Amino acid sequence: MRILIVEDDKRLAVNIQKLLLINHLAGDILTLGKDALFRLETEEYDALILDWMLPDMNGTDLCELLRKRKNSIPILMLTAKSQDEDVVIGLKSGADDYLIKPFSVEVLIARIQSLLRRRSQPLEQPLLKVGSLTLNKNTCEVKRDNIKITLAPKEYALLECLMMNKGKALDRMYLMEHVWGEQIDELSNTVDVHIRYLRIKIDGDNKKKLIQTVKGKGYLICD
Repeated sequence: MRILIVEDDKRLAVNIQKLLLINHLAGDILTLGKDALFRLETEEYDALILDWMLPDMNGTDLCELLRKRKNSIPILMLTAKSQDEDVVIGLKSGADDYLIKPFSVEVLIARIQSLLRRRSQPLEQPLLKVGSLTLNKNTCEVKRDNIKITLAPKEYALLECLMMNKGKALDRMYLMEHVWGEQIDELSNTVDVHIRYLRIKIDGDNKKKLIQTVKGKGYLICD
């Protein structure tokens, strides 16, 4: 899952990005509304964390523009404004949820996960399955042959991306964008390294290898 964070407080934005990573979510950071508007028209994100007060426009204005352009991305508005009328303005502008600063990290993640569940129908059936391999998106538990497998956050996110696209070859650029966001250089071999780690943990000594390399195209997972 890939989240866009639009927040001009760099420290807060980076802390949110780190928190998302711990919870198996990739986060990209922008500070201007106009940049966010362009990014959301050219790239795909699963949710938007949006500050009310931006240097170039209000978050509410950005919400209204997105909704007018038929962009249905789930939006969580962050703000220090706590009056009832402010909440109403934020929600009427197109935000799906509203979080008042300061907030706890647990509440932030719970709100984002709730938005993602509302948007994505597959989350109503949280169990992804490829052969004897299962990934539970609600509990983040991965098993093969009913044996639990422990994965690092990026390994989990990479496996989830592959399993959600079962049978489809995904190139390195797609995987970088959807798992690492802007945190990785396109010339890096990070994707290949993490695929190797996944193969060790997922396929190991199994005769049936689920993770496959498609020459010239990328990687896929299939029965």
